[in-house]
Amino acid sequence: MSYELIAGVDLGSNSFRVQVGRIVGEQIHPLDTLRETVRLGSGLTREKLLDHASQQRAIAALRRFGERLRGFAPDAVRAVTTDAMRVARNAPLVLLQAEAALGFPIEVIGGREEARLIFIGAANALPAASHRRLVVDIGGGSTEFIIGEGTEPALMESLFMGGISYHQRFFPDGKVDKKRLYAAEVSAAREVEAIVVDYQRRGWGEAVGSSGAAQEIATLLEMNDLNPQGDSGITREGLARLRQLLIRAGSAEALNLHGMRPDRCLILPGAVAIMSAVFAEMGLERMTYSDGALPLGVLYDLLGRFARHDTRDTTVAQFMQRYQVDETQVRRVERTALLILGQMIKLDDLAHENDVHFLRWAVSLHEIGVSVAHSQFHKHGAYILGHADMSGFSKRDQARLALLVLGQRGKLQKLAAMPAGDPNWRLLFCLRLAALLHRARDDHPLPEMSVREAADGFELDLPARWQAGNPITATALADEVTFWRRIGITLKVGTVPRDKVVQLELLQKS
Repeated sequence: MSYELIAGVDLGSNSFRVQVGRIVGEQIHPLDTLRETVRLGSGLTREKLLDHASQQRAIAALRRFGERLRGFAPDAVRAVTTDAMRVARNAPLVLLQAEAALGFPIEVIGGREEARLIFIGAANALPAASHRRLVVDIGGGSTEFIIGEGTEPALMESLFMGGISYHQRFFPDGKVDKKRLYAAEVSAAREVEAIVVDYQRRGWGEAVGSSGAAQEIATLLEMNDLNPQGDSGITREGLARLRQLLIRAGSAEALNLHGMRPDRCLILPGAVAIMSAVFAEMGLERMTYSDGALPLGVLYDLLGRFARHDTRDTTVAQFMQRYQVDETQVRRVERTALLILGQMIKLDDLAHENDVHFLRWAVSLHEIGVSVAHSQFHKHGAYILGHADMSGFSKRDQARLALLVLGQRGKLQKLAAMPAGDPNWRLLFCLRLAALLHRARDDHPLPEMSVREAADGFELDLPARWQAGNPITATALADEVTFWRRIGITLKVGTVPRDKVVQLELLQKS
């Protein structure tokens, strides 16, 4: 795939942003940025539901974004959403409307995936450096901490504290006093305390703030001469002065400072409390600011996929190593699964590229559950894939992988909720059949087979002599016929040549 223009969309808990960039070699030149304050996180009720007003603000903003992105190819846009959608119980329904408004799929990403993308964006917007950097990103619902070198993150955490969540918890009426601010700082310090030892052990040469909260604080400190003379960015002394001014004013709205943006007043007290705790717990004296954040990180990650440097491939390889997967068996199953899939679709067709990727990844990870226990290993593997932090994968991607691994063996009723015509049925058929044919885990050659996709299911032809000489496999294939029939999908297994087809369904009755 090759595009001149690509776009990254960030649906944060406070702001929605679009960044459009032009690809020049291996660099991205930002061309256009749209930002809207939506405050999605403030619409979360006590029952963890996004209320109607926040949904309407989100949909309206996404319609405007959709107009800007009109004409972009589907693969040239990646949209991600973070904390508010991670915790909202009605997120699936909201996402359906949001995707319709934007015109592109929206991925719900985990906290560590958010941290990874933030670091990539921040690092690419900064001058190259040989030292490690600590990047801190205070968002509306979560705060990410990343240590990395160059553009590669090494240590990542996402803590459940942000400007909006702290506004709701400590400053619901907008009033700020010493007692409330101190309580917010103590709460944030407790969160940071859990990670500070590991981070200080790793060490860093420069602390960097990214996204709106850090930018807002840095702007207020610089424009109002709150930093020590000659210092820029965020300093411990400047932050302490801003804290005192905020307490004296009694609210962010009452602050009479240059550079104050009305749309940031809601999150400023929480952001100041969190940043103060970060400085105290991490032992920081100064923090620089990077314009690059999640949207730019999304763009560079997208560029990597075009250049065949897909982070997801690296993640899968790491999981294989971590769970001691038998790579020889994986390659056997992968060759056969792709051979089967290639008889039903064109593997090099861009329309099917994503399906081919997911089949490869599912095959690579289909036995990771064996590291837990051989019994029910497909269930263990599905649980791991559904709940682990997997760099590059969205929550939806992980759910898809978990589904394929869960469905690789046994009865199919557990997947009966999946709609007819879903491409995952085809991938499941390929994975199940390939795993079944390689159950012996040896390199004995397989027979030539003919596979077709029918209107009501699948058709498989194998040489009669081979079936007769492999009774265990023939019996397993007969079981497959039954498993598929029970969910309303027909699997016909016959003999080669096709004019002598004898369905195993008939053999079962004889």
